[in-house]
Amino acid sequence: MPSSAREKKSKLILDVAIKLFTHKGYVATKMEDVAKEAGISKGLTYFYFKNKEDLYMAVTKKAFDELKSIFRDIYKVKGKSGLQMITDLSHAYIDFTQANRMYYAAILNFMDLVQQYNHESLRAEIDPQILESEHFQKLLEIQHDCGKLGIQMISNGLRDGSIRPELSAEIAFYTVWSMLIGYERLMGPVGYEGKEIKIHLENWKPGFIKLLQDMLKGTVQATKPQVVQASLF
Repeated sequence: MPSSAREKKSKLILDVAIKLFTHKGYVATKMEDVAKEAGISKGLTYFYFKNKEDLYMAVTKKAFDELKSIFRDIYKVKGKSGLQMITDLSHAYIDFTQANRMYYAAILNFMDLVQQYNHESLRAEIDPQILESEHFQKLLEIQHDCGKLGIQMISNGLRDGSIRPELSAEIAFYTVWSMLIGYERLMGPVGYEGKEIKIHLENWKPGFIKLLQDMLKGTVQATKPQVVQASLF
């Protein structure tokens, strides 16, 4: 089969899998469901993807590629300060998580898998079919691509003066990323109607972005406690 035809068939299976994973969920979706929806044989589906775990890792790889394209598009815009790039990225990242729920769930799932993978005692608990997936191995290779672009944005800000100079680009960016993950995870509790907290989604997002900006600019800075000289007697 010509490579172009193979790519089209592979893309068809992937697109159908994304649709079914989104609407039915990963657990409820079977490989035969994907084959039937795609209009191909179950055997041909297994020709392209070894098993459902392999297919899900391929979907996760596509999710990472989509997220990376957002980082790349923001980074390549000329004439913006590093701080503005991070601000634009924060807005785009939040929009991505809301518009692509299944993709984002796959990305977070992979992050959890990597945490397990990093520890020999926990690695054995990962499904062997995931570890054997070529897409999982590719994900391990590209997992820092978004981080590298984000670090470059922070580095630009350090050079152009829009971000406070004493920060480490690496630590600053991964702190920002962790804040964005936390923001998305807490949208449900914050959005839930209740009287216990005085915060609403419509004012939380701008407040969150402003606090993030202030942290990077230096408006919010820890003050070094003054040393008080005192006699013990």
